[in-house]
Amino acid sequence: MDETFWHGKWQRNEIGFHEPRPNPLLTDHCAALHLPAGARVFVPLCGKSRDIHWLLERGYQVVGSELSQIAITQLFSELGLAPRIAPAGPLARYEAGHLCVFAGNIFSLTQAELGHVDAVYDRAALIALPAPTRVAYARHLIALTDAAPELLVSMDYDQSRKAGPPFSVDESALRQYYGDTFTLDRVAHRAIPGGLKGACPATESVWIMKPR
Repeated sequence: MDETFWHGKWQRNEIGFHEPRPNPLLTDHCAALHLPAGARVFVPLCGKSRDIHWLLERGYQVVGSELSQIAITQLFSELGLAPRIAPAGPLARYEAGHLCVFAGNIFSLTQAELGHVDAVYDRAALIALPAPTRVAYARHLIALTDAAPELLVSMDYDQSRKAGPPFSVDESALRQYYGDTFTLDRVAHRAIPGGLKGACPATESVWIMKPR
C-alpha cells in the first residue's frame, strides 16, 4: 500500500472517492448477508464513509481499518462521537459507542486486535489497490476475519484507458483471489452513469461471498 499517496489525498482533501450519502449497493443488498441483530461488520480502508453511519443506524457494530487519522477524526466528528484512543500494537484504536476504527496500515492489523467479525463490507478497498497488493490483501483479509461472509463491490472497465485507483477488478480476478475460500454470487450489476470519471465506460457488480 502506498501510504504517502493516500496520506496526501486526505491532507489535500482530494477525496472524490468519498460519497456524500450511503451507497445504494449496500443499502439495497446488505440483507443478502442475513446478519443477526447487533452483528459486528468489518469495513476495511473505511475512510469516513457514510456507509458506516447507515450500518450504525441499523444497530450493527462497526469496526474499520483506515490509514489516515484525518479521515478517522472526521468520521467520529461527523457522527458526534468523542473516541477513546489507545495503542493497538503498531496501530491506534479509536472507539466510541458501537464504532471502533484502527488507524494505520491494514497489513499491521492482527486477528487478535480485530476480534471476531460476523461479516465484511468492502466497497472501496480491493479496488483501491494495485494488482500485486490485491493478492496479499485478499489473503490477509481472509486470515484476519477467519473467512467471514462478505459483501464486495467490484468495478470493471478498460484499464488501458484509465489508470487507477480505482482499479478494474473483473470476475476472473475475484475468483483468483477468493474462489478457493468462498462461493461468489453476483447479486447485482450496473453501468456507472457517466462511466469512470468520464474517461471510459465502467460497470459495478455486487458480490455476496460465503465460505465454502
